[in-house]
Amino acid sequence: MAVRPADLAVGAELRPRSGAWTTLGRFFRKKPLGAAGGVLMLAMALTAVFAEVLQTHDPIATDAAYTLGAPRAEHVFGTDHLGRDVFSRVIYGARVSLVVGLAAVSVGGALGTALGIAAGYRGGLADSVIMTLADAQLAFPFILLAIGIIAVLGPSFPTLIVVIGLSGWVTYARILRSQVLVLRAREFVDAIHALGGSVPRVIVRHILPNVLSSLVVVATLELARAIVLEATLSFLGLGVQPPTPSWGGMIHEGREYLDSAWWISTFPGLVLMLTSIVVSRTGDWLRDLLDPTLHGE
Repeated sequence: MAVRPADLAVGAELRPRSGAWTTLGRFFRKKPLGAAGGVLMLAMALTAVFAEVLQTHDPIATDAAYTLGAPRAEHVFGTDHLGRDVFSRVIYGARVSLVVGLAAVSVGGALGTALGIAAGYRGGLADSVIMTLADAQLAFPFILLAIGIIAVLGPSFPTLIVVIGLSGWVTYARILRSQVLVLRAREFVDAIHALGGSVPRVIVRHILPNVLSSLVVVATLELARAIVLEATLSFLGLGVQPPTPSWGGMIHEGREYLDSAWWISTFPGLVLMLTSIVVSRTGDWLRDLLDPTLHGE
């Protein structure tokens, strides 16, 4: 019996389609740790957004009657040397870390993406200059760069964001440059130019969509690094200034009381470690999810 085209169309409609949700569900089953990291990352983001609701005490309010208080029902993470509730300060510190981290990733990502695409698409002198700048920054100690910039501009949120952002653009630039070099040699780019397509149109409409998945993965991995860098600079006194709670600043304040009040430094240190691990695992999971070569497995 002959098969009509209409029957084929109906049969095609009846066949299940493998869409984004199917792919996402498959990766949840195959990468449970990465998926759990994504859920925990979302929970941390919600904690930062609703810090005022979740905190049990004013994070900067002091209580002279209960300084260096051990963890108990009223203060589950104890209190520090000024009587401030450590739990509330850790909760509010999540907002500080994520805000600085996301802003720094945005600055570094925008700069690195622009320079990486320029180096890969233009080539020649532009490529040599940009890659030389990248190599020079990698050879220069980051802490010295941070100290120099902060000494000139002074410690503040904008300065901290700029310093951390400038430290991360090299990763974006190197990865995107290598991908753009491959895309630039593809036939469809030559065809678009032959049809009169401008360079900005090629980059915006055809280059960026092809490198977007890599950009998302790199940004997620860079977020973990930015959070740790923010804590490092705050620990050294170059980041978020007191009395604003910061995980690095809290670890610094509690280092003198490790033998008598270990909880001041231990709890923010544990949260910082957990956050960096969760964000890194989420980045690995996104890399596998967005890699088209793995979707058929």
